[in-house]
Amino acid sequence: MTGANNLTNDRTSYDVIVIGGGAGGLNAALVLARARRTVAVVDAGEPRNAPSAHMHSFLSRDGFSPLTLLEVGHAEIARYGAVRIDGRVDQVEAGEGGGYVVRLEGGATLGARHVVLASGLRDELPEIPGVRAMWGADVHFCPYCHGYEVRDRPIVVLGVHPASPGQALLLRQWSPHIVYVPHSLPLTDEERERMDARGVDVAEGPVSTLLSEDGRLRAVELADGRTLECDGVFLFPRMTPNDGAFDGLGCEVDEQGWLVTDRAGRTSRPGLWAVGNVVDPRAQAVSAAGMGAAAAFALNHDLVDEEIERDLAAHRAAAERSPVPAP
Repeated sequence: MTGANNLTNDRTSYDVIVIGGGAGGLNAALVLARARRTVAVVDAGEPRNAPSAHMHSFLSRDGFSPLTLLEVGHAEIARYGAVRIDGRVDQVEAGEGGGYVVRLEGGATLGARHVVLASGLRDELPEIPGVRAMWGADVHFCPYCHGYEVRDRPIVVLGVHPASPGQALLLRQWSPHIVYVPHSLPLTDEERERMDARGVDVAEGPVSTLLSEDGRLRAVELADGRTLECDGVFLFPRMTPNDGAFDGLGCEVDEQGWLVTDRAGRTSRPGLWAVGNVVDPRAQAVSAAGMGAAAAFALNHDLVDEEIERDLAAHRAAAERSPVPAP
């Protein structure tokens, strides 16, 4: 069993099915396949970081193309027998005899003893002309991922989220040339004082459009016609987890609607796990990979415990059927 396929392999039931083929899902699959578990990774091929040319802050992989990292990961899990299935999961359901049924778009079904959800999140961007076209190129969210590349250069931060003022204050670490545009969220007096103290300029007024030249960001244009020349724009998108596959299974969620897990990635429902951005919007590729590994270690131990209980029951039943004769 190697590489991607479209359910051409004979197996339809696995120890573990991983939903999502990013860093978290692939690292979980790698650890589990090396533990000699049967593993399938169902991947829709839509990684969150695909618009970015490079990823950063991943030891030994700094500057890698995100797509190159995934290609390497695909080859590594295939080396240990894990199957990668090109597809999208519609729903996960409880199996009649235990475990879970994973229903794919198109009607195919797979069985699994455990399921790892590693399907990431959706970045919902503001409807400002130019933002979507330059997202991942010159328009960014994470300073730790992209701040160094625009260090000491003019940066504009758009006020489109309650956390946007904090984003501007943080970015001052990378450049002294930060302009914050409140856009539709006026600053409070306290926030304005913090901007002044930190040396962040404020340009009032809503944003009209992002101006580009030869495909690269040139400036931010405000509704009154003023332009703010810059080499980078940062904004805080609205993030929504891609966790619909677990709908109806009764997994606990927090006040914001995100799945609750323990440190190993266990949800409140036995046999269901979640790692990466689907539970932690702050997770970078390196931390998502670590979450995948941690979940895989714990998951394999849970499977071993299940197997020990099964083997003990069988052993005791056999002993009852064949009692040892008295001496």
